[in-house]
Amino acid sequence: MTEIFESAGQALLYGVVGLAVMAVGFGALDLVTPGKLFHVVWRDRNRGAAVLLGSQSVAVGLVIMSAIRASESEEGLGHGLFSTLLYGLAGVLVMTLVGIVIGLLTPGQMGAVALDDGDDHRPHPAAWVQAGMYLGTAAMVGAALS
Repeated sequence: MTEIFESAGQALLYGVVGLAVMAVGFGALDLVTPGKLFHVVWRDRNRGAAVLLGSQSVAVGLVIMSAIRASESEEGLGHGLFSTLLYGLAGVLVMTLVGIVIGLLTPGQMGAVALDDGDDHRPHPAAWVQAGMYLGTAAMVGAALS
């Protein structure tokens, strides 16, 4: 029974680390998109922003999952939590940099274009492209951790 409580405590600690990395990811996405992301998604109900945020959240979760698996070592829980934090932040950094590079290579400001829902209130195709880019980047970072 003690082992169950110990594992549950470890899961909780990894969850806190994952939440912290997701918060950093939210902040990074907020920096590269126009407006305040929280308001754009929840108040303005912008579907393109929701696509970006949702895909980025899944992508960060995938990186964290890979980081937790890669952090299993005999060096202890503290080492595992720290390496998961670093790997997760590296994943957010790479996703943000790839987003910036894609934005430089495409017409218009990528964040503004991706958030343009248009008259039909459908996300701009650029939102789906950037969403795929986040997921692809997460797959690359996750593979690098194995």
